[in-house]
Amino acid sequence: MRNVQLRSASTTAAAAASTASAQDARSFLTRIKNLLLGTSIGFTLILGYYYITDTRASVHEWLVIPCLHYVYADAEDAHEFGNRALKALGSFNLHPRERGNPDAKGDLAIEVFGYMLDNPIGTSAGIDKNCDIPDQLLAAGPAVIEIGGATPLPQEGNPKPRVWRIPSQKALINRYGLNSEGADHVAMRLRQRVREYAYHMGLGIDEEAEQRVLDGDAGVPPGSLQPGKLMAVQIAKNSWTVDEDIEAVKKDYVYCVDTLARYADILEVNVSSPNTPGLRGLQKTEPLADILTAVVEAAQKVNRKTPPKVMVKVSPDEDSEVDVRGICDAVWGSGVDGLVVGNTTKKRPDPIPQGYLLPAQEQRLLLEQGGYSGPQTFDRTVALVKRYRKMLDENSYTRVDDKSPTPSTRSPTGETPASFSTISSPLETPEATHPPITDTEIEESVARDAQRLKSQTAEAEAESKSQPLIRIPERNNLFASSSSSADARSSPSTSSNEIQQSAASPNTDRATSPSLIPTSNRPLAPSKSSERARKVIFATGGITNGAQALEVLAAGADVAQVYTALVYGGIGTISKIKQEMREELKRRKKQ
Repeated sequence: MRNVQLRSASTTAAAAASTASAQDARSFLTRIKNLLLGTSIGFTLILGYYYITDTRASVHEWLVIPCLHYVYADAEDAHEFGNRALKALGSFNLHPRERGNPDAKGDLAIEVFGYMLDNPIGTSAGIDKNCDIPDQLLAAGPAVIEIGGATPLPQEGNPKPRVWRIPSQKALINRYGLNSEGADHVAMRLRQRVREYAYHMGLGIDEEAEQRVLDGDAGVPPGSLQPGKLMAVQIAKNSWTVDEDIEAVKKDYVYCVDTLARYADILEVNVSSPNTPGLRGLQKTEPLADILTAVVEAAQKVNRKTPPKVMVKVSPDEDSEVDVRGICDAVWGSGVDGLVVGNTTKKRPDPIPQGYLLPAQEQRLLLEQGGYSGPQTFDRTVALVKRYRKMLDENSYTRVDDKSPTPSTRSPTGETPASFSTISSPLETPEATHPPITDTEIEESVARDAQRLKSQTAEAEAESKSQPLIRIPERNNLFASSSSSADARSSPSTSSNEIQQSAASPNTDRATSPSLIPTSNRPLAPSKSSERARKVIFATGGITNGAQALEVLAAGADVAQVYTALVYGGIGTISKIKQEMREELKRRKKQ
């Protein structure tokens, strides 16, 4: 009996051990499965995070945008949701950003205002009216972003609905009417942004730390707070300020300058919105010059080491010879640093492709009042940029003896005198009037230049006989058209090495002034030269792809800005445009 009990106990123990072993094996397999499952889920989440937060992901254009347009029939509601989503995602570092730092190669770098930008692409005002998502926009890849337009006091703008999509044309009609939360509200957000940056840089979070960042101690521009990038703040007057009362209008703009200029790399004066009654009337030469002069003077007094640059945004509809020349005269007379050429247009361009018949619904939308933006406006943008560039450059000559001429100064033949240059300038406003330049003065200047530039070798002497005493360089950069490149190749005085150098370094026309070529991404600083700088042009209107960006840059613009393309292409639009530019430049180089 005892043996039976022992055998039974032994059998039971063996069975228990076997069961335990099996359970351990199952538990081990379960743990392995859970580990593999957890790893797969984690890996998928990580890959998903990197994919979704990469601006190059096609999901942004082909899924996010269609869903957004489907859910929100009202374009303004879709815009506001998109901004709220980007702001919320940014607070958790989940917002899309351009990965891989493709601009690090410097193949699209360009010098603007004496500062080397990562690329020549920017976003237009209206995307972030109240400074909700500046860092999210910068992360998407542009080198220039715009905040605003900001008005002195909060205003609602025009009644809703006030924005409509024209899907077949990838266009928009809007009559926002400069809705704004006001300059003080925008300044509060900008101030908070600067102080948070100062805190993360270990400078503190108080007023002194803020001032150090604004003065450039952090080594970044005080607006963008990122090397290789700039931030513009657009300012405008309140809609109820009487247009005929220029002093009141000036006070509106100056209030915005006093409130916002500390936090901007560029101040953009908006006098061209089609949705604020009477605003475009301020583009006439005399009132525009008065307003811009007041803005420039106020900007020079800003409480930081380097004042912001000042630009003025002009309408594409005021395009007569008188209008364009008057605006250029106001720009030169006031000391403004540049122009933003283009805004929405009151006109309704023909559909594309030619002969396309719009759906009935879209035809009805075209009857809505407001500014039109879309690819159809591109050709007009290019034409206007060429006209403004030509006219501004004609007025940009500078005396060698440091006496700046009036904006209309030209040689008797209409050509650039040898004693003039277009390569640099001071920030200060030029004098209103100057003595006329006489033939004797020109001859004396040429003789003085001849002494200074006397050849030192026989070879140099021979070459100088076929060259002007001072060569006025043409606009020549890596964004020049292929035809321009062909002309350069066919020129006997241009070597293939020179052409390659031209393609590798932006704005080679400005290389004639070494002091203008920054060795690092330093904060903006006023020019020490007494010459007058070539005016900068930002172009906006109908730019949707890389080829168009290159075309508008070749026409004379320094930066190509996009707005409507983002509405239809999504957050990855900037990255896509830059990649198309790189591919086109490579193609041209092979030709």
